[in-house]
Amino acid sequence: MKMRRIALTLGGTTLLGAGILIVLRWRANPSACPYRGRVLVELPRPGVTRGRLREVLAPRAGERVLEVGPGTGYYSLDAAGWLAPDGTLDILDLQQEMLDHTMAKARARGITNMVSARGDATALPYPEDSFDAAYVVATLGEIPDQNGALRELRRVIRPGGRLVVGEALLDPHRVSFGKLRTRAEEAGLDFKRRIGGATGYLACFGA
Repeated sequence: MKMRRIALTLGGTTLLGAGILIVLRWRANPSACPYRGRVLVELPRPGVTRGRLREVLAPRAGERVLEVGPGTGYYSLDAAGWLAPDGTLDILDLQQEMLDHTMAKARARGITNMVSARGDATALPYPEDSFDAAYVVATLGEIPDQNGALRELRRVIRPGGRLVVGEALLDPHRVSFGKLRTRAEEAGLDFKRRIGGATGYLACFGA
């Protein structure tokens, strides 16, 4: 019995060690969550809820808003509703499978004001001043060139518009608020406000 407990302890320690190594590898090599692992992007996000995103983003009906890294639509489906009836939500992702998944869910719900595009956050396929606002939640840390992505977001947001960036505590690619603020301000964005605590935060910047 004692040997079994020792074996279980050693096994648990090995799994924990393996998990830590995976997290460290992910942090050292930023990459998007693959479509086959989409269950991970559908888990509840207590620190960066849809309600909190709406509070910080302050979307208005009729606006055009961009979401980078929608995954399977955790925020997208609600956000499109915030902009209805005349506003539009553009979603951009590297993976066509994620876009197809989200657009299928939108069609099933009768959502018609969502537009998808496949692309890279560091080379957004939109003209300057295209959007009233943009948001990026639990995605910025997956982008190897975060400075480039923030510059591109600044470029496509209209003067007076806003960018919201959200980060969750348990995300292996989490960007600390201090690093985010420094990089955002270097990209020409002005810090406005932040909400959240230990489980995650949402920060708003002005263009």
